[in-house]
Amino acid sequence: MAAATLMRKIGSAINEAAIGSRITSGWYDAHMAAASRAVVERIPLVDFVLEVRDARIPKTSEYELMKNYPLSSKRIIILNKTDLADRSQTEVWTRFFEDHNCISYGVNSHNKENIRELLTFLQARVRELKKSGHSSHATTMMLVGIPNVGKSALANSLHQIGRISAAEKGKLKNAIVSPQPGETKNISSLKIASHPNIYVLDTPGIFPPKILNIDICSKLALTGAIRDILVGEQLLVQYLLTLINSSDKYKKWGNLSATDSLLECSTCSGLEKQKRGYPSDHTQDIIVNDVRRILFETISTFDGNLEDEKGMGNLIETQLLALHKALHVPMGFDNDSPIKVASKLLNLYRTGRLGRYTIDSLPNNT
Repeated sequence: MAAATLMRKIGSAINEAAIGSRITSGWYDAHMAAASRAVVERIPLVDFVLEVRDARIPKTSEYELMKNYPLSSKRIIILNKTDLADRSQTEVWTRFFEDHNCISYGVNSHNKENIRELLTFLQARVRELKKSGHSSHATTMMLVGIPNVGKSALANSLHQIGRISAAEKGKLKNAIVSPQPGETKNISSLKIASHPNIYVLDTPGIFPPKILNIDICSKLALTGAIRDILVGEQLLVQYLLTLINSSDKYKKWGNLSATDSLLECSTCSGLEKQKRGYPSDHTQDIIVNDVRRILFETISTFDGNLEDEKGMGNLIETQLLALHKALHVPMGFDNDSPIKVASKLLNLYRTGRLGRYTIDSLPNNT
């Protein structure tokens, strides 16, 4: 199948980068090795370990270092980015973890109400710990996970909501948040609650030195856990379109038409019209709707075999050509225009504008 072929290409590119001269471009480098040692030293010392995973890839984003520790009430799996994942699949995965005696919790780190609910949940776990004889005045929780699962954003949100709830004043100390994986370099401590005091330790994202599974490599790359430079946006967007074309989520865009964009533009406010003077901003609703419409039309009118690698390739080629116009990227004779189209389309996927996808399936033995 086309997806399997693209996975092999992506996996090979990542493995070559991991052992080649580009190792400092976002793979296992010196700071990640040092962070691994620091995390391992602290795991026995903290009261709770919050293993943050990407809700789109609940299994693939598993934290390798935690495999050396048995499941216990001290370990909680936080499925972050639930706003980007299929809601029903998140519920399925949550039940799966519960069936395997592992506490899990789904959250969107940018949703204040979600964060309040998570903080209440964590405080309840702390109260249970106190009842069991833990007499320490302060409780520490350590956030661990692979790069770009949202640990720092989660730490900041918990810190801000916790400070507000405790009516504490003073300048907020924030963890560094970046869309690029691997930006957190050090372990930082943030207070998230009072009475009792609870502190969260934000740690750098860590990969194992090698990932030989091409399926895992491909999913990590598509969701942005691995820097795009290691694979290339064009290869990644082919994989993305393979997933979209193989899903039925595109069908909900069937009510979009070319006239919708014109109607929307005629009824929008002066400020919105001024914004649309910048067609390079691909996040505008009018452009996103054009992208969705083109994807629907190209998939629904395709009469080839999507199970066939050549057929899928032909459809993807047709889609990318059509998306140049929708994304306002002029066709050029250099390599820049295809990369720009791929980059913009990947951004729309990673911000949920092209639907909510859970890529991981439950293990077959379940």
